[in-house]
Amino acid sequence: MKKKKLGILAALGLSATLILSACNAGGGDEEYKFLSIVTGGTTGTYYTLGGTIAQIISDEVEVETTAEVSQASAANMTALKDGKAEIAFVQTDIAYYATAGEFMFEGDAIDSIAAIGALYPETIQLVTTAKAGIASYEDLKGKKVSVGAPGSGTFANAEQLLEIHGMTMDDIEAQNLDFAESQESLQSGQIDAAFITSGTPTGAVEALSATTDVVIVPVEDAKANELIEKYPYYAKETIPVDTYKSTVEVPTVSVLAMLAVSKDLPEDLVYDITKAIYENTDKIQHPKGAFIKAETALDGIDIDVHPGAQKYFDEVK
Repeated sequence: MKKKKLGILAALGLSATLILSACNAGGGDEEYKFLSIVTGGTTGTYYTLGGTIAQIISDEVEVETTAEVSQASAANMTALKDGKAEIAFVQTDIAYYATAGEFMFEGDAIDSIAAIGALYPETIQLVTTAKAGIASYEDLKGKKVSVGAPGSGTFANAEQLLEIHGMTMDDIEAQNLDFAESQESLQSGQIDAAFITSGTPTGAVEALSATTDVVIVPVEDAKANELIEKYPYYAKETIPVDTYKSTVEVPTVSVLAMLAVSKDLPEDLVYDITKAIYENTDKIQHPKGAFIKAETALDGIDIDVHPGAQKYFDEVK
């Protein structure tokens, strides 16, 4: 009798083990009932779009997804590496630095991230006010300038644009402020200018333009060419008339915003996420939603593409 009971218990134990193994085999979607998307500050484009994309994934993939405030690109790569998020907004240049172990990731390359796809151009905006009297990059010397958090995408962009104009961080009084803090400090006159890398129109700059005459400092064509030759992930960009109540177009440069994901996410889940995002862009109200297209999603991507995302893009070619 005891032997029979032991046999039944052993059989039950084996059955339970097989069931659990089946659920986890291949990293099935059952493991992921909740997903976190790390974005950026509350007044930037990442956070605004992130909320919409999180809702699309929640509705279409039926995995509860939330958009989280963060310190943006570089911090987001670290969050993916540390398992604190599954999906992240990031600039294409910063994603490359992370996987290659360059710049802010020197000696600490991250090999656990892959791309979902590109989203839209992120414009590098050197924002100032009419009363500050700054008309060119050269006018920044000795001025208080917000350059973003050390290690952020904005900081890297500021450093490289200063370099092309013959300057370093030592030539300015660098302030490490986020977009909202930059807006407030420009409005109060505590700083003279701010680098803001974000899709236009950017909430923080729009808010500033409601009470202050905003000026976007141009990047002259020759300097843009020089920058792109040294750092090929940049592209020329134009900020249209009336973006911030301006009466002129402003030439500048941009990088691309993209979505990165942990390589640990199952292929089927990432396929469903990718399909949901790129087939529901009509639900994105932000002007940058018009740039999010499957046919251009792999443009400018210089890191591994997750197999689930690649499967989707191969289907829609």
